[in-house]
Amino acid sequence: MSLQDRLDAYKADFEANKAPPAVVAAFHKSTDELIASGQAWRALKAGDRAPSFNLADADGAMVSSAELLAKGPLVLTFYRGVWCPYCNMDLQAIEAAAAEIRALGASLAAVSLQTPPNSRKSQKDNKLSFPILSDAGGEIADAFGLRWEVQDYLKDVFKMFGIDLAVAHGTKDWTLPMPARYVIARDGTIAYAEVNPDYTKRPDPSGLLPTLRQLKQSAAA
Repeated sequence: MSLQDRLDAYKADFEANKAPPAVVAAFHKSTDELIASGQAWRALKAGDRAPSFNLADADGAMVSSAELLAKGPLVLTFYRGVWCPYCNMDLQAIEAAAAEIRALGASLAAVSLQTPPNSRKSQKDNKLSFPILSDAGGEIADAFGLRWEVQDYLKDVFKMFGIDLAVAHGTKDWTLPMPARYVIARDGTIAYAEVNPDYTKRPDPSGLLPTLRQLKQSAAA
């Protein structure tokens, strides 16, 4: 089953059996408003320069984009949080492709606004071999053009499910990154970009491989 098939099956079950119609309507309304805002089209794209970063991993060790790119291309994923089942399935799919991605010379990392303890839980629960980096305050998500403010009506829905982003992030802000996946070349140029304002839609990680193969061939030429 493809990643999107898994996501679609989860969504269908959630909307039919687990969520009241008003909750489903609120999620759809929020997604529709984010799509209509055009923010996804303004986010960084292939050909743009990726912002550099120096972020803490789940254990507090600092990880720098410059150090990662010195080794080869970087596959960077923006992750909403441990509470998001769609994001967790996305991370699991990336982990399943991690060996093939590394065989092409790339490293992997995810970026989240959540606190390091939540990232540790995410890494453990999803059995990840790559780090989730803590973008406290959303500065890097902002630099990529991904961060958006959760609508007031959606805050109430989140709280119904026991999700308090202020607690999860350790800040007062109720913001999230749009799900996004990038391949950043060694020179810092974005070689591949996938940004979707609909959090239930995620590309299969295999879509990254042609770009990584091309980068490997260019480096060997």
